[in-house]
Amino acid sequence: MTTIKDVAREVGVHPSTVSRALDPARRGRIGEAVVRRILEAAERLGYRPDTVAASLRSGRSNMVGIIVPDIANPVFSPIISGLESVLSARGYALIVADPQPRRSGDEDIVQRLVARRVDGLVLANVALKDDAVERCLSWKVPVVLVNRAEAQARVPSVVSDDVAGMRLAVAHLVELGHHSILHLAGPQTLSTGSLRRHGFMDAMRATGFAPTEDDIEEAEAFTRDAGKAAALRLLARRPEATAIVAANDLLALGVYEALRDIGKRCPEDVSVIGHNDMPLVDLVDPPLSTIRISHREMGEQTGELLLDLIEGVRGDARHVVTAPLLVARRSTRPPPVLR
Repeated sequence: MTTIKDVAREVGVHPSTVSRALDPARRGRIGEAVVRRILEAAERLGYRPDTVAASLRSGRSNMVGIIVPDIANPVFSPIISGLESVLSARGYALIVADPQPRRSGDEDIVQRLVARRVDGLVLANVALKDDAVERCLSWKVPVVLVNRAEAQARVPSVVSDDVAGMRLAVAHLVELGHHSILHLAGPQTLSTGSLRRHGFMDAMRATGFAPTEDDIEEAEAFTRDAGKAAALRLLARRPEATAIVAANDLLALGVYEALRDIGKRCPEDVSVIGHNDMPLVDLVDPPLSTIRISHREMGEQTGELLLDLIEGVRGDARHVVTAPLLVARRSTRPPPVLR
């Protein structure tokens, strides 16, 4: 195998210079021309770093794990992309894990990643009360939450302002003239489901309405199928509704299906607004009005927070809250009585 010494001999520099040039976190200390010559020589000679040996020397694996609740959910792609861009620039590789239901006696995914000596973890799947955070703290594994928060707020997190997002959604519908507005809520064990439900209630009260529990139906999961089932229950109970605020875009797409099943149209009969602005919702029929969350930015900020923990820059539990944005498309319009 080609070694660092071989590359150094080819370029005519000290091996320590080669080592720095091959490390994205340290190559800034060397001139660009020298770095370029070293990288070209390493490629020409077929040099491949011995990551196991490097890990034994440094005590780090230069690997980070992220656990997502559903890899098929388009929301997580830009989060992962933003996270990976920050990590790779500093020489870290990212492992993406989508946990499956655990069989009795099996290690869970957190244990398995820690056993592989990841330098830190990003959790996108925690509930408001979740022992995964407790275990990471007890094992002294750096951890950051993204798109989720825990009730105790013990570790850094990056989330969107869910309450402000619901204010935007409700205000948009009220400005269009809607009065009979319902909420299709996400699971209340998750921060996104709980905060958006509270945000809906607060926003309705702030605009002069008196929402009740009958105006809300909780979906079992943040999925299209769960959204359809919950929407059918909600619309059966409140058939006069003219607008539905869904807690995420997949639930909103479930509302579309429910409306078709009962012979109603969106937005002619019922306006629908989602939350997230996940990829491709502008291409559905009708294009979905929604609350845009900067998921890539969230991933990037998560990476910065985690690297600060790993590298000891700071150890406090910082909480980053990003601002949402209303994106009005064709799934919302004035209610039938005003047209």
